[in-house]
Amino acid sequence: MTNPLYDRLIGDRRDSDAVLLHLPEGGTVTYAQMAARADRIAGMLRARGLAKGDRLAMQCPKSPEALALYLACLQSGVIFLPLNTAYTPDEIAYFVGDATPKILVTDPAAEAALTPVAQKAGAALLTLDGDQHGSFAQAVAASEPVTSATPCTTDDLTAFLYTSGTTGRSKGAMLTQGNLLSNAEVLTETWRFTAQDVLIHSLPIFHAHGLFVACNVLMLAGGSMIWLPGFTVAGVLAALPGATTMMGVPTFYTRLLDSPDFDRARAGHMRLFTSGSAPLLAETHTAFRARTGHAILERYGMTETGMNTSNPYDGERRAGTVGFPLKGTEIRIMGQEGQELPCGETGMIEVRGPNVFKGYWQMPEKTAEELRDNGFFITGDLGLIDADGYVTIVGREKDLIISGGYNIYPKEVEQVLDDQPGVKESAVIGVPHPDFGEGVVAVLVPETGTTPDLDAIAAAVAGKLANFKRPKAYFVLDSLPRNTMGKVQKNVLRAEYAEQFDTAPGVKKAGE
Repeated sequence: MTNPLYDRLIGDRRDSDAVLLHLPEGGTVTYAQMAARADRIAGMLRARGLAKGDRLAMQCPKSPEALALYLACLQSGVIFLPLNTAYTPDEIAYFVGDATPKILVTDPAAEAALTPVAQKAGAALLTLDGDQHGSFAQAVAASEPVTSATPCTTDDLTAFLYTSGTTGRSKGAMLTQGNLLSNAEVLTETWRFTAQDVLIHSLPIFHAHGLFVACNVLMLAGGSMIWLPGFTVAGVLAALPGATTMMGVPTFYTRLLDSPDFDRARAGHMRLFTSGSAPLLAETHTAFRARTGHAILERYGMTETGMNTSNPYDGERRAGTVGFPLKGTEIRIMGQEGQELPCGETGMIEVRGPNVFKGYWQMPEKTAEELRDNGFFITGDLGLIDADGYVTIVGREKDLIISGGYNIYPKEVEQVLDDQPGVKESAVIGVPHPDFGEGVVAVLVPETGTTPDLDAIAAAVAGKLANFKRPKAYFVLDSLPRNTMGKVQKNVLRAEYAEQFDTAPGVKKAGE
């Protein structure tokens, strides 16, 4: 193959009239039409001097043209840098300054704020909105298409994805064609995707989940996507009759369950629902199955590795776990002394396989810290493998609480709290404590229309957990802070309650 990933996703279907995208307004985009769009964008990139190995950054609304830009970068060997649409100009300045792209494509609404950012980095600024208007579209329309693909190998860099940076400088994970292609191939096989599948695509495409899992898998299979600008309950309910599959984050499914219109009659014909990017509560798994007859398939992945594990397509999709290692991927659990731990013991999850990234852009020291010489990546996630081979994630290493010298895994405490009457979900954090180093704090979200009995919850916890694991303070919030992919931002909670134990601990409602 001249360009393995591009050829498999779109190049081999450049003359196909099969539908790739079903648009909200009723139109469609075929594989041939998408390939033609990518050809013309590739022509614009070439005209502006971009060559293999150069970078292009994109922070703009989801649209068919934005997907075509990704494909054009693949076609041209240009490294694609998708950026969260919620990032501020200061955050964009860091990413652009670090990756030094030759072009920054952004929403016209951000043009004034980002013009000095682009100028400082020496990048050309082009604009593209959700309706596919802006200076980017004008530049593409004036360009001659390029119909050939730049020769690339599976070792060539394809994309940079920046980590969230909650514990320091964001790191640019360097992903190769082989990383993305191998992951798409194994997921297509594991989840049984074919050309007959129609996926509800309501995820953003600045993230690995929406772009490298959803789009890559569907295009590799030759299927189609119902292309929604974002998630709304109404939008998904309207799309369900014409779909076979859906990929989402836990928040999508809890919001669907809140709608009385989401029932077995509407969802029963679907083939598969998958969930990722954040932990799926066992309660959500159970409620979804009772409502629809479907067991949500949960899996586990990371920015640096793509997908690592999946619950089985056939067999038990076990709530609270992320299933088994994917074909070709190795998972091991390591102890603090560098020893591999046996089944059932909690330790650091390490991953090795063709999906594991090449390293961090311009951070060789950080790469060496997290990517071992033998190819195993130190994920920063704590977990265990049970006797049946299922992997369970118990939390991030940075979320581990050490109180009085004892290790406390937040998920163990959260599972007890989530089972209490009136509790919809919980987050457990550690904050500075004058006697214990860290004190356990529980933040609870109540079920709609209820007020949790905090004294009763504290008493119930006392009957289930050792004293050192019990929260020393309880707070109630209407909702937990989350990022755009639905992950709970425990760093925000730790900052909010950092001074909790400067005074006497207690049981209270947030804001009191």
